[in-house]
Amino acid sequence: MNFYNFIALLTKEDLEEITKEFNKLKNEIPIYTFSQIEHKDLRKLFDIERVFDNKIFNAWFNSDIILKDEEVLFLKALLSQEIDLIRIYNEEDLKVHFISPILNRINFKSIKNKTRDFYEETLIYETDNFILKGITDFVVAKGLEYPEKPYFFIQEFKKGLQYSNPEPQLLAELISAIELNNFKQMKGAFIVGENWNFVILDKLAQDKYQYFISRTFNATNINDLEGIYKNLLFVKQELFKEKIK
Repeated sequence: MNFYNFIALLTKEDLEEITKEFNKLKNEIPIYTFSQIEHKDLRKLFDIERVFDNKIFNAWFNSDIILKDEEVLFLKALLSQEIDLIRIYNEEDLKVHFISPILNRINFKSIKNKTRDFYEETLIYETDNFILKGITDFVVAKGLEYPEKPYFFIQEFKKGLQYSNPEPQLLAELISAIELNNFKQMKGAFIVGENWNFVILDKLAQDKYQYFISRTFNATNINDLEGIYKNLLFVKQELFKEKIK
């Protein structure tokens, strides 16, 4: 196919997208991807600070949720089957064999609330000065065909930090979701092998944020695994209680 035939096959939408991308390059607007962003990039773009105060997690972690017997048995069976392999799984193995069974058991999907979990979805936050974009590992969002309004993220099903640091990646996703939704707060979690950390991000003012990182929950410990499960159940109950407008 020669150049002119290729041009002739382009739709109006294709040409508009090409023009848009060309203008971005021409104006040299910096583009930051979630997979490569670092803390230094976030500090360059935003006034962002970590606050070392775990009291903010009290309502989340100390809820009155009591696991059912069948849920406890499920977690014990899953852990017994996977405990020796969690630390050596690659990203996809960890997700398929250990993380996904937990998330599927939680079941964030609700036809009534028009909400479900999404994997590998594109998220883009554009300003006049920069663009944040990338592929999210996991997001619970309003919408059934595609994510219309994100509410909760889990980032990076990795074996270890030598692969990449999921913390700034998650923060970039939470900031993007806050701005796209016009929210004041967003929750999420990042996973490194067997270790889970939960995160709360607050918007204080324009381009000013504070965030909190929970203690580490080690999923190879049954008490911590039950805590992880309860924390995810709390997110589900919180979202559906609000009926996700």
